[in-house]
Amino acid sequence: MQEKKRIALIWLRNDLRTSDHYGFYKASKECDQIFAYYTFDKSHFEETPWGFKKSGKFRTKFLLETVRDLQKELSNKNIVLIIEQNSADEGIPKWIEKLQVTDLYFQNEWTSEERNMSEKLKKNLSEEIKFHTYYNQFLFHPNDIPFEIKSLPEIFTVFRKKCEKFCKVRACLPEIKCFPSENKMLQNFEVPSLTDLGLLNFEIHPNSAFPFQGGNIKAMQRIDHYFWKTKKLSFYKQTRNGLIGQDYSSKLSPWLSVGAISVREVFWIIKKYEKEIEKNQSTYWLIFELIWRDYFKYISLKHGDKIFRRDGILNKNYLWDNKKEKLDSWINGTTDEPFVNANMIELSKTGWMSNRGRQNVASYFSKNLLMDWRIGAAYFESQLIDYDVHSNYGNWMYVSGVGNDPRDRKFDIKFQASKYDSHGKFQKLWNQKTLFE
Repeated sequence: MQEKKRIALIWLRNDLRTSDHYGFYKASKECDQIFAYYTFDKSHFEETPWGFKKSGKFRTKFLLETVRDLQKELSNKNIVLIIEQNSADEGIPKWIEKLQVTDLYFQNEWTSEERNMSEKLKKNLSEEIKFHTYYNQFLFHPNDIPFEIKSLPEIFTVFRKKCEKFCKVRACLPEIKCFPSENKMLQNFEVPSLTDLGLLNFEIHPNSAFPFQGGNIKAMQRIDHYFWKTKKLSFYKQTRNGLIGQDYSSKLSPWLSVGAISVREVFWIIKKYEKEIEKNQSTYWLIFELIWRDYFKYISLKHGDKIFRRDGILNKNYLWDNKKEKLDSWINGTTDEPFVNANMIELSKTGWMSNRGRQNVASYFSKNLLMDWRIGAAYFESQLIDYDVHSNYGNWMYVSGVGNDPRDRKFDIKFQASKYDSHGKFQKLWNQKTLFE
C-alpha cells in the first residue's frame, strides 16, 4: 500500500523569510509538498478607541513590501504563498481541506491576540492534522537558557550575564531546497495595497532616517552597507544615540520585527565581522542590544498579559490620566517641550524615531503628562515601522515605572536635548514651522 503523501502548510506570522526558518526547514525534510499562508487580518487595520489605526500606513507599507519580497522568493522555490484578508482561524481550515494538508507548521506566539488565534484555529481543525510549533524568534533558545521561565530574573543585567556565560547561540538552519514544480491548480495571489487595507498612500519623507523597504533582500543590502561597505558597525557604540541620518544606528529592527531576517543571522554576521574586520566595544554593543530584545520577549513569556495591564508587571497603581487634549498635544508635537515635539513630528511624518527619542517621549508622556502609558504604547504600535509587541510594551513599562527598571527614573528632557541635540539641529529639522515654510 502506497504511503500517504505528506503536504505541509506553513502559517506565517512575524517570521516572513525562508532563511533560518524552522518551519520551512523541517517541512522540506518531512513533507512531499509545501504551501505557505499569510493573511492580512482586517482587525489589525481597524481604528482604536483613541482615534488612530491599530496598524498605520508606515508599518503596513513595510509589511506589504516584505510579503511581496517573500512571495517572489517562494515562487522561485516552487512554493505557493497563499495571501488572504481574513482571520487565520477562518482561512486556514478551508485551505487545509482544499489542499489535503496533513501537517501545519507555525511559530509559537504567546501574547493574547496571537495566542487566542492559535487556540481558535486548533478548535477548527481535525485531530488528524499534525501540528508542528516552534520558537524561532529568540537569540538564546528557550531550551538553552539557564533559567526556568517562571524564575527568569527581573533585572536585565542578571539575565544577560548568565546567558552570556552559559548559553550558546545556535547555528542558523540551512537554506531550503527548490521543490520540483509549483502546484498549478492555485491562482496567483495578489498582495493588497495600502488603500485595500483602508490606509492612504504616501511618499517617503526626504528627511526620513529610515527610507528603506521591507523584505529579506533589502535587509541583507542594509547589512552589507552598514557592516561591510562603510564599516559603521565599528562605531555603533559612539553613534547609537544619534538623531539624524541613516547610519547613526544599524536600523535592522524593522526587518527583525517582521522576521524578514532572523536575530541569529544578525548575530552570526556580527561574529563574522569581528573575525574578518575587527572586534571592539561597538560590535559587542549591537549584540548587547539583541540580548535586550531577547529579554523583553522572555519577560512577556514569563508575565503573559500583565504586560498589557495598567499596573504592569510590578502591580504599581499610579493615577494615570487619559485626557484627549493631552494625547493630541503629544501626538501632534505641540507640548511645552520642543525636543519631545520634534521627535513626535518625526514619528508622524516617517514612522521612525531614534531610541533616544523614544525614551524621552515615553518618559514625558507617563512622568510629566501622567498619561496612561498603554495609550502611548498603542500609538507607537500604530506608527512605528519596527513595532514589536514585546519590545514596545516592555520598554513602555520600563520607562513608565511599572516594568523592569528598578530605579524608576524620570528623564530631564531639557538636559537630554542639550546633551544629544546641543545645537538644536534635530529640533530645527522637525520643527512645525520649518516643515511648512
